[in-house]
Amino acid sequence: QVQLVESGGGLVQPGGSLRLSCTASINIFSINIMDWYRQAPGKERELVALITSTGSTNVADSVKGRFTISRDNAKNTMYLQMNSLKPEDTAVYYCHAFVGSSVYWGQGTQVTVSA
Repeated sequence: QVQLVESGGGLVQPGGSLRLSCTASINIFSINIMDWYRQAPGKERELVALITSTGSTNVADSVKGRFTISRDNAKNTMYLQMNSLKPEDTAVYYCHAFVGSSVYWGQGTQVTVSA
């Protein structure tokens, strides 16, 4: 069983920044794909950004140029740097990983962007 623990969420003003962290209970070196999803109230969960084991990344058009995904294999941690935050970025952000044929989710961390 793999555990994913997110941290770093909170309340921030529009234009502000936050960095989310997702720490895994296993060595993430061999995890092929790790990603961040988010779910706003009344909306479906959506993919925000992903990173592969080789370091390739992809981010959603809605956050391109503002969010950056990265991973530190030595710390078993994935990050989401969020800059120029907007009220529409308000959501619960979830860490997600494919490990072999299994899928794991973190418990989520709330991000609220409000003046």
